[in-house]
Amino acid sequence: MKRRKPSLRARALLALALLAASLAIALTTPVRLGLDLRGGTQIVLETRSTATTEADRAATDRTMEVLRGRVDALGIAEPTLVRSGDHRILVELPGVHDPKKAADVLGRTAQLTVHAVLGPAGTTGGATTPPGDPAGERVLPDESGQRLRLKTADLTGPDIKGADARFDQNSGAGWHVTVDFTDPGRDRWTRVTAQAACHPAGDPERRVAIVLDDKIISSPQVDPSVTCGAGITGGSTQITGSFDDTEARELALLISGGALPVPVETVEQRTVGASLGDAAISAAAWAAVIGTALTALFIIAVYRLMGLLATVSLACYGLISYAALAALGATLTLPGLAGFVLAIGMAMDANVLVFERAREEHAARSRPSPRSALTAGFRGAFGAIADSGVTTLIATVLLFLLASGPVRGFGITLGIGVIASMISTLVITRVLAEWAASRPAVFRRPRLTGITSIGRVRERLLRRDPFLMRRPRRWLAASAAVLVLAASGVVVRGLDFGIEFTGGRLVEYTTGTPVDPDRARTALTDAGFPRALVQSSGDTGLTVRAEHLTDSEAATVTETISGLGGDTVKVRDELIGPSMGDELRRDALVALSLALGAQLLYLAVRFRWTFGFAAVGALAHDVLILVGVFAWLGKPVDAVFLAALLTVIGYSVNDSVVLFDRIRELLGRDRTAPSARLTNQAILQTLPRTVNTGMGAGLIITALAVLAEGTLTDFALALLIGLAVGTYSSVFTAAPLTVELHTRREARRPPRPDRSRGPARTPLPRARRSGQPERR
Repeated sequence: MKRRKPSLRARALLALALLAASLAIALTTPVRLGLDLRGGTQIVLETRSTATTEADRAATDRTMEVLRGRVDALGIAEPTLVRSGDHRILVELPGVHDPKKAADVLGRTAQLTVHAVLGPAGTTGGATTPPGDPAGERVLPDESGQRLRLKTADLTGPDIKGADARFDQNSGAGWHVTVDFTDPGRDRWTRVTAQAACHPAGDPERRVAIVLDDKIISSPQVDPSVTCGAGITGGSTQITGSFDDTEARELALLISGGALPVPVETVEQRTVGASLGDAAISAAAWAAVIGTALTALFIIAVYRLMGLLATVSLACYGLISYAALAALGATLTLPGLAGFVLAIGMAMDANVLVFERAREEHAARSRPSPRSALTAGFRGAFGAIADSGVTTLIATVLLFLLASGPVRGFGITLGIGVIASMISTLVITRVLAEWAASRPAVFRRPRLTGITSIGRVRERLLRRDPFLMRRPRRWLAASAAVLVLAASGVVVRGLDFGIEFTGGRLVEYTTGTPVDPDRARTALTDAGFPRALVQSSGDTGLTVRAEHLTDSEAATVTETISGLGGDTVKVRDELIGPSMGDELRRDALVALSLALGAQLLYLAVRFRWTFGFAAVGALAHDVLILVGVFAWLGKPVDAVFLAALLTVIGYSVNDSVVLFDRIRELLGRDRTAPSARLTNQAILQTLPRTVNTGMGAGLIITALAVLAEGTLTDFALALLIGLAVGTYSSVFTAAPLTVELHTRREARRPPRPDRSRGPARTPLPRARRSGQPERR
């Protein structure tokens, strides 16, 4: 007891410090909401042709990808970039405090060139070329205003590898930008500085001019220590000037992001409303409140006092997650909320793991106290909690580093939620549970804790003792049959990709009287366009986006809007490209593939390679079934579905890890037990946790499916399907696959003689024993 009090006190102080800091952040720093939840700033850019490049659709698409990189580098999370027509790009930025500054950064061409200086120009100027064309001599003023004649560009954008803003504390020069060259660029840089070094110090021709968008930003002289013909080696240079930190970072990101293929001009800038609508957001909020309350009541009914303390811990988890999102400046969108929902499920699952383990410990000992059972429960469940958290964090890090758009937003909120869930369970729940279990009133009434009974599910399992893994191939055949039936929907009916993947048509109106976007959504749904995306635009503007509309369908949309807003004028009617373009989708697929590969590697190292293979097999089973069911139902495969799919992947891996952790523990106790019997025992021991966790998460998702509206209903439906399939696959797909892989592995091993019994007796192969278990 003397050892426990200091550790309990230390954990309590840590929990109080975390909660106090989180509360302070939550009260002072708001969380930025995304375009789908609050709206933001819309900037319309138009590409312009130059003397050498035509601003066609391909050039506009390339320009949009460069702009996407700039937006990401500016730290603006969850933007939307869509090509509109052949020459326009719609950029929607959530939570931007200075939209004019963002427009200025986005609109700069950022064409960087390096020129040798031919000397000062006369007062009447010299031979020049059109702006933006580095192919000839030009006259430009330097930093002091002196006009210089510049040679044709020696280095251009492709010669530049990257740039970085740095602060020089030693020399006191302040902020500067370091530019790194590629291998060809390094040779050209050495050559141009070698030629400049042949002129005497102070001669203008000893200078090298660095030009950005037809403006000399730096024209330093080559250092006198550099001899003629030698040049500056090393492949980098510095751009100095009176930069502050913001200017230096913006210049570095412009140079690193590369020049725009064609110049752009800002033609419009305005505020747009939320794409989901106030009614949908309000319904989702009520669904979350009711679902969370039902989950709390369920947990309290099952685990009594410990369930009540777990509910308090989940509330603390929500506070810590919210504060972390606010402190990091993350933008919360619907995919981010999906990651938040998954993290809530993992936090609840961690508490259920501890309490079920404490019940096992209490039932296994002769006269244990509730506190000792809880301590053993936390110790026994730590491995499963840690492995689940690590596998999820591996995927989170890779999604954050490699993906962008909604996939990256999902990874950010999921990573924050996983860390917060582990803190809430291993620190806050443990402090509250151990403190409550040591109270004299609770000690005298141990049944209040909810861990002194084994529970109805475990009691029935112990009484019946079913041998589920007697014929694992039957379960695999059943899983394969369900998989084929669901996946055939993709072949028979095909996938209905949403506007985020296919593009569509954008129609913008100005109405005589303001029209509430929620009314417009309802009216368009009644008119046969339930998936139309409606946003307010300014005071009397309304924008409608939908999949490819025919002219008659567009006329129906116009008639519907006119019936709501009176005198309605169509301002714009253009085809738009997908917001999730080819590069964005490719990055997401690469990130997901690497995340799954990293999880497979971790499971192979932490457990066995057969466990990792079985987990990935069950995950693929869940994903294909969910996609197939949506194909049969004719539901759209859009950004909302993508968020749900990522959540289902997280649930699937988490369930499999919990089961594998118990198999590993049982295997450490008895390595001679048949694989089928040992796996069956692990299933029976973890099934109460699976049922209780599924019930808790299912209540939240069911409330969302019943009470939410529009796309959120599809989101909840996908989560319900994924939760049911994931729970099934962890028991009846991953486990039988593990048994089969282990059996085949053992069958390939040659039998080894049992030396303790003499050379004449050879035991049967282990695979044969595991294939013929005896029922106990």
